[in-house]
Amino acid sequence: MTTVREIRLKSRPTGLPSRDNFEFATVELPAPGAGEVQVKNLWMTVDPYMRGRMNDVKSYSPPFQLGKPLEGGAIGEVTASGDPSLAPGDLVNSFLGWREGFTAPAAGVQKLDPRGLPPQAFLGAAGMPGLTAYAGLLKIAALKEGDIVFVSGAAGAVGSMVCQIAKAKGHTVIGSAGGAEKAKFLKEIGCDAVIDYKATPDLNAALAEAAPDGIDVYFDNVGGAHLEAALNAARPFARFAICGMISIYNATKPEPGPSNLAQLIGKNIRMEGFIVSHHFGMMPQFIADLSKWVAEGKVTWKETVFEGIEKAPDAFIGLFKGENLGKMLVKLA
Repeated sequence: MTTVREIRLKSRPTGLPSRDNFEFATVELPAPGAGEVQVKNLWMTVDPYMRGRMNDVKSYSPPFQLGKPLEGGAIGEVTASGDPSLAPGDLVNSFLGWREGFTAPAAGVQKLDPRGLPPQAFLGAAGMPGLTAYAGLLKIAALKEGDIVFVSGAAGAVGSMVCQIAKAKGHTVIGSAGGAEKAKFLKEIGCDAVIDYKATPDLNAALAEAAPDGIDVYFDNVGGAHLEAALNAARPFARFAICGMISIYNATKPEPGPSNLAQLIGKNIRMEGFIVSHHFGMMPQFIADLSKWVAEGKVTWKETVFEGIEKAPDAFIGLFKGENLGKMLVKLA
């Protein structure tokens, strides 16, 4: 490779991003020097958290810079190497997505051990989204025997893994997603009850019907009305793992919070937000458990794939329109 295309942040979005917020550039790739590798990206991921990095505000992850390439998870193939630990043909995981290739220090990439899984799975079920589900459910929500689990955004990359991990451990699971296709998928992966929130006029009533005895664990990917309904349905000493609130990521003014937060007190509910980067130490055990569950047919996944780097902005915007079933990916090569 001598030249590659990359996607840069042209302007900071207000509300839902548009293609006008992105720009393409063609750059020259230098040959790798000592301790460096050149990588051709095969797959990249788009994720909801990236929307927050488009704002010029301090957060747990620094904001994207205008005129600079965006960043995100990617799987690539080494095409040239100046480091003895990596050879041409090796597959690597990096955080240098949103570009067709790169030359970088070898220390900034991780050699991939596919373990019989397709490489792109390490951007989804076997990667950060899968670990997010695993850590959030088992550590943050402290899943225990007999728990009834409610998951919002249940047909997404994280939510669908939460549902299946809980089912693999023998729990009753209620999943919420929008649309008939997603509801069908949740039934296919074993959810005991499914709520199509786009088809129900009353989310509180739908959850009460799905979980007449209440819920013990809520895994939140959505926020808003789902969080409010979960508070109403919670049993005493319920645990809430707050992973994301995609319903407010594009809000142009503060959204009103749940009107029933006082439920936290009387029901002794524990609600805790978390970031997966604080739980990377759980990855070896997660991969071991995941490999076992896949072999037993207890875990599967869906992917929504856009092809070509020029489609990456569309894939990203599609996340906030609910266009993905499972993991949203961009196939680059």
